Amino acid sequence: MSLIDSLVLAFYLIGTLAIGLYYVGRNRGSKDMFAAGGKSPWWVSGLSGFMTLKSAGTFVVWGGLAYREGVVAIAINTCIGISAILVGLFVAGRWRRTGVTTPAEFVELRFGRGAVQFYTWAMMGVRILSTGVALYAVSVMLVALVPLQPGNLLRDAATGQLSVSFAIFLFGAIVIAYTVAGGLWAVLMTDVLQFIILQLAVLFVIPLLLLRLNSGIELVPLPATFFSPLSEQYTLWFMAGWVGVHFFLVGAEWAFAQRYICVPTDSDARKSAYLFGALYLISPALWLTPPILFRMMRADANPEQAYILASQAVLPVGMLGLMMAAMFSATASAISGQINVFAGVLTEQFYRRVFRPAASDRALVAAGRWFTLLIGIALVIVALLVPQLGGAEKIILTLTGLLFGPLMAPTIWGLLSGRIGARAVLTTALVSFAAGLWVKFAMAVGAPFGASAIAVWMQGNPRITDVLIGAVLPVVVLAVAHLLARGDHPAWGAIRARSANYVPTPLAPGEDVDDAPARIVAICLSASGVLTLLLALLNERDQGALVLFGAAMLGIAFVAWRVSAPSPPAAAAERGPSA
Repeated sequence: MSLIDSLVLAFYLIGTLAIGLYYVGRNRGSKDMFAAGGKSPWWVSGLSGFMTLKSAGTFVVWGGLAYREGVVAIAINTCIGISAILVGLFVAGRWRRTGVTTPAEFVELRFGRGAVQFYTWAMMGVRILSTGVALYAVSVMLVALVPLQPGNLLRDAATGQLSVSFAIFLFGAIVIAYTVAGGLWAVLMTDVLQFIILQLAVLFVIPLLLLRLNSGIELVPLPATFFSPLSEQYTLWFMAGWVGVHFFLVGAEWAFAQRYICVPTDSDARKSAYLFGALYLISPALWLTPPILFRMMRADANPEQAYILASQAVLPVGMLGLMMAAMFSATASAISGQINVFAGVLTEQFYRRVFRPAASDRALVAAGRWFTLLIGIALVIVALLVPQLGGAEKIILTLTGLLFGPLMAPTIWGLLSGRIGARAVLTTALVSFAAGLWVKFAMAVGAPFGASAIAVWMQGNPRITDVLIGAVLPVVVLAVAHLLARGDHPAWGAIRARSANYVPTPLAPGEDVDDAPARIVAICLSASGVLTLLLALLNERDQGALVLFGAAMLGIAFVAWRVSAPSPPAAAAERGPSA
């Protein structure tokens, strides 16, 4: 990575910190810190949810699969779009109508305080693992671009590159800093900016790779099934199970549920989920195309590095730094969202309830920042241990396939029906976890039950086995609990009363609609567009592409600024007085 690329990356990281500092003053209470005051625009919430699911791990794990097996990686990720659309239809609006500040508050109302403790520690452990993988992945991609001379204190002697540990500490410190400072507002705003930069950067790489492929280079032979949406392991049954797993994940995982809570109305919550789903129906075909095209050029690359190597092969000076910034952006979105939501849970459900019931809003914000710092430190430690835990791909597939469904399915069932209680929550999780451990250890090759016919089938179909345990088994357990229940759980009445008394907040000028997100996006994109146009002056080749890229960012910035412009007095008068 050149000096200019490094400067572009540094410029972006400083800008990310600046957004967090800008929002320090807006966190006057815990609702501002963890629910954006309930005033987040629906499109900000939808884009933030979309970015929360993406990270450098997306490009390492799914980019690696796309490089190895082709279009099937696109099909797998498109399933998430279907899941999000279903969440918009059945779940998102219900979250907003409950009137809670955090998802943990709903869990306590619906299942009791014991369920909150179980969910908090189980989900925090799972999410620290998954976001630790994301932090590790973006660090691995950075160090692949930074060779260092012998004797440099930051050099890894085994690889000759920048130390992965240093990269983890650097990226981790930046994410923790802006999340501590700005709370959920900072998370939402950086997510929007990161979404735009990432999508533009990916769109920039695709035509350059196509031009390289059409330049007369010798194409590498591809596997026969490379352009098939299904494969031996990733069958139609797997795809159906993947939709189910992500319906539970996107509908009930606390970082996503927080996006449905932080908007003004239930209609906004549904629209945010629909936007999330629409983006995931379209975007996988875009951001997984580069490793597929790169596979036509090289067959000997490390799959985990295929995406960044494809970018390095075609991007002009300066743009590789922007692509690395985009990778960091996606990772920062995933990490900061998880840190914020669990810091909110610990602040509201433990600090205030157990230690300081009469704590002021100022004290709660301070406690939230300390919890944010502690969770961030734990995440950095996990990132350092990823190689010892089996590597990024193994961790992500196991967590998603086996663990998220058993944890999230009871919450959605409890949001839609009153016939299950805390016992069903614990039974679903324990039965599913026990089944997963049994399959992984007792029915593995060479294990005591590894020679049976069903074990041999599971060994040959590990991905379908994961979704059977992670998506089908929890639904079966919950259905049995539902049918055996003698009536609605006592807590269901309180939830129904809250929903029945819910009244959408009318939009009032200057109150419910916050124009700051669009203004900040406009300013940041303008700065990025000007920077890209300056890069065009430093490149002898691809100047036209750089100018086009910079002009696109400036065009989007102009639209965002117009959207953020205050309403003229006449229009404001027609809308009525402020509430």
